[in-house]
Amino acid sequence: MKATGDQQLVKRINRSVLLRLMRAQPGLSRARLAHESGLTKSTVSALVRELLDEHWLLEAGAPVAGDGMGRPSTPLQIDGSTRVLLGLEIGVRQMRLVAVSLTGAVLWRMQQDMNDSAAPVACAQAVQMVQAAWKATEHDGLVLSGIGVCLPGAIDRQTGLVRFAPNLGWRDQDFLSPFTRGLEHAGVGGVSVHLHNDADAAALGEYEFGSDGSADPLIFVSCDVGVGGGIVLHDRLFTGSRGLAGEVGHTVLDPQGALCSCGRRGCAETLIGANALAAPQGLERGAHALGLLIQNLGAMFNPDTVVVGGSSCSAYPGLLDLARAVVNAYATTARVPAPIVRQALYGLDAAAVGAAAVAWHEYLRPTHLQGQLAAVAQKASASDVRQATSVQSARSGATPAEIEGSL
Repeated sequence: MKATGDQQLVKRINRSVLLRLMRAQPGLSRARLAHESGLTKSTVSALVRELLDEHWLLEAGAPVAGDGMGRPSTPLQIDGSTRVLLGLEIGVRQMRLVAVSLTGAVLWRMQQDMNDSAAPVACAQAVQMVQAAWKATEHDGLVLSGIGVCLPGAIDRQTGLVRFAPNLGWRDQDFLSPFTRGLEHAGVGGVSVHLHNDADAAALGEYEFGSDGSADPLIFVSCDVGVGGGIVLHDRLFTGSRGLAGEVGHTVLDPQGALCSCGRRGCAETLIGANALAAPQGLERGAHALGLLIQNLGAMFNPDTVVVGGSSCSAYPGLLDLARAVVNAYATTARVPAPIVRQALYGLDAAAVGAAAVAWHEYLRPTHLQGQLAAVAQKASASDVRQATSVQSARSGATPAEIEGSL
């Protein structure tokens, strides 16, 4: 029984390796997949057949010659037409839900005003929206492959508790358990469900769907009623010991400044939040604070890309340009390259799409298997494990040992 479980674990890891390769390099053939992954051709052939049958992959066209691997080969790509991911953003005033393909295309969306910010009411409304979306996916012949939910607060990933969501008035609130039970009662079962901070989710959305994975580190700054941040570092979210990493809205920029909802004074949120931007001279002051915040993040993480999103980017089109000028001025003074600073690709849907991307990200990286990998290394074929980790090592720049610890 244990040996069977270990074999399934290795298979699961190898499948994720192939899918990640296809995500990064669409059009690879089976032969090229074997070459890139280090897995045997027979293993790749069997896994590709499964992935085709289960609609994770599709054959992109007729066989072609010229890939240097021998006989004409059929290019493969991620199937963006059958499987769908649902992403739900619970905001301060509204809920936004999107259905997203595995390739990041938004198939449809829905939006509702919040009935009430109280957790039980918000949970019930969220369940109803997902149930309606699930019925729509079935009607369209799509396969629901994962559900992600995000909200503006610090999430304890181990317990599913919302530790702190000041703009919702939540502290140590259990949301994931009642939400999952609600889905089961609504007939939406058998699908993985993930809960994340909204800015963390948006960062993953930009990373998974907006790049080939090379924009690492990537930081997302969300400018809305509150200000949040998400950090992708070494191919994973950096969330800190208690899920509080990335709460950039509560970094202090002015110790003598206005009182923040968190109890501190002069937090970034008091300068960049929607209420602050709406005040007289708020845009100029807020843009400078946003530029200062980005420059501080750049000094700490040296990111490749900083993405800025949220409703304030739509409400104040000049906000990002002004902030970028501040970032570039600091970089020029310090004689260092400035990071790429760009607007979110998905606009107001960034967090909802990011929530869907969380489900995809977790499927491609079986992090829940971390404690079992040591047993696999001992009992399963050591070469298979090395093959499964070597590609991920090359993609992230980490050593195979580090990768094994992240699977």
